[in-house]
Amino acid sequence: MARPKIATGSVYHIYNRGVEKRNIFMDDSNYFRFIHDLFEFNNEDPAINLGRMIEVRLHSFLPEKPRRRLLVDILAFCLMPNHFHLLLRQRVENGISKFMQKLGTGYTNYFNIKFKRDGVLLQGKYKAKLVEEEAHFIYLPHYIHLNPLDLADIQWRKGKIKNVEKALKFLISYRWSSYLDYIGIRNLPSLTQRRFLLDLFDEQGGYKESLIRWIKMIKLDDLKKTLID
Repeated sequence: MARPKIATGSVYHIYNRGVEKRNIFMDDSNYFRFIHDLFEFNNEDPAINLGRMIEVRLHSFLPEKPRRRLLVDILAFCLMPNHFHLLLRQRVENGISKFMQKLGTGYTNYFNIKFKRDGVLLQGKYKAKLVEEEAHFIYLPHYIHLNPLDLADIQWRKGKIKNVEKALKFLISYRWSSYLDYIGIRNLPSLTQRRFLLDLFDEQGGYKESLIRWIKMIKLDDLKKTLID
């Protein structure tokens, strides 16, 4: 699949998985590291090593960092055991390319050192689909945030969510996505730039209400142009 030319100001659904569909997140520490990398590498400046604290006059502190110059807006995300979804808006020329290169290299190096392995971790180049239609800006975030239901054996991909309350309860228990922050539960609020999408969902009665309506009539065929898994 040919990758679209990435245009500054446009929004893209970004996806990648582990090589040979292997798990890329083995435990909570791996998820936390990837989330750290999503934040730290979203910067035009090189990442600063924050692993060492400096002691001065009995006070421990981190070196003051310059204000970040974002490469992308992270509108939404979801991390799954063997893959991840990102909804990104490019802020600067080649911003997505630079961000994904830093993210892939940084996390792979961490993972290989931690688990004493060599070689590639992710399955080739990341996939990217341009998001253009207004309806996709509403339903694609729902699709991304519903991915964890695969772990709960809820057949949502077949449009068969019989117990909506059970599905919503599971999503609230899942930390590794931006869903909680979109429904007003503080989880990882500094990671995402949510105003753009929340303004759209305000017209739909709010994010949670819009998602509930959608899971009662899921039609993934309507999103085929922006789905890549």
